[in-house]
Amino acid sequence: MDVLLFVKENLLEREKNLSIYATKSKDAIRIVEKKEDIRPAFFHDIDTIIHSTSYSRYIDKTQVFSFNDNDNISKRMIHVQLVSKVARTIGRALNLNEDLIEAIALGHDIGHTPLGHVGEKILNDISIREIKTPFMHNLQSVRTFVTLKNDNLTIQVLDGIMCHNGEILDNIYEPKKKSKEDFLNDYALACVSFDYAKKLRPMTLEGCVVRISDIIAYIGRDIEDAIRIGKLKREMIPENIKNVLGNNNREIINNIILDIIENSYGKDKIVLSKRVFKAISELKRFNYKEIYEKANTKEQIKYYEDRMNKLYYFLLDDLNKNKDDSIIYKVFINNMPFEYINKNDNKRIVIDFIAGMTDDYFISMLKLLTKND
Repeated sequence: MDVLLFVKENLLEREKNLSIYATKSKDAIRIVEKKEDIRPAFFHDIDTIIHSTSYSRYIDKTQVFSFNDNDNISKRMIHVQLVSKVARTIGRALNLNEDLIEAIALGHDIGHTPLGHVGEKILNDISIREIKTPFMHNLQSVRTFVTLKNDNLTIQVLDGIMCHNGEILDNIYEPKKKSKEDFLNDYALACVSFDYAKKLRPMTLEGCVVRISDIIAYIGRDIEDAIRIGKLKREMIPENIKNVLGNNNREIINNIILDIIENSYGKDKIVLSKRVFKAISELKRFNYKEIYEKANTKEQIKYYEDRMNKLYYFLLDDLNKNKDDSIIYKVFINNMPFEYINKNDNKRIVIDFIAGMTDDYFISMLKLLTKND
């Protein structure tokens, strides 16, 4: 008896009961073909993601509130785990591939900058000015796995990561069939165009599940965090939203998940009822007005903007002068493959380096700047 072959077949046995709309492991595509071991392809991708150093840095990246003394406030690590749990709950109920869902969910925010969306906006301004290319964390996530790390994840996982945009809410999420070439074309066009990136649709139903789960995971949790640090009071949540979704994170998650399952079961798309879709839309607007726009003061944003720009030029100058004792050489360049250094100019390299920083490391770099002033 070939034990390893038996185990491999046993691991795939459960896929026989998946929905006809689920993505099977046998359909997995990689940029570079490789012989799989006993692990199904998407299960293998999960291992690749969680063992990456980029995944470790989730633990000190901002979700909404930066540099808060309350240890109960969500960091990016908590968010991706919540997305994974919410998405796997929906996926299990709809008989979809949970391995694919988990891989997309755990990898979807790898490209997030320090300081959350504030940091992303600042780095985007730098990127447009310096290399005439927008910076978007979903595309940076793909770039991390494909260009910086060369991890050879499956196309289905990379596509789900690329298309996860949790800022865009729809009432129907319908997958768009793609080949490897279609994915690579989408990626290339999205990297240079915000408008194109906003129109991206996942190639799998599992990718659609992760996309809506991104919203489900943060929309109620961010309220709890804001209440916890005194930025919001629960009674401020509008009654029309509470009547549909509930009054706390647990109720909000439960009610949205049940609505999706009820309206999507047996279908080739993810569907929200009109009533719940309207309530989520109103809650997103409420969160933006009462939480996200108030998470940082104008003075804080200006400070971060000045410092990130100064850090960018400081590191770029070190590269242009070939200062091989610079921190960017010691921490970043010396650990990168020659192919990456050879194919990317100094400006792009500095942007990649800053994008991968945690909040605390970014602050330590600011101290380095102060020392050199």
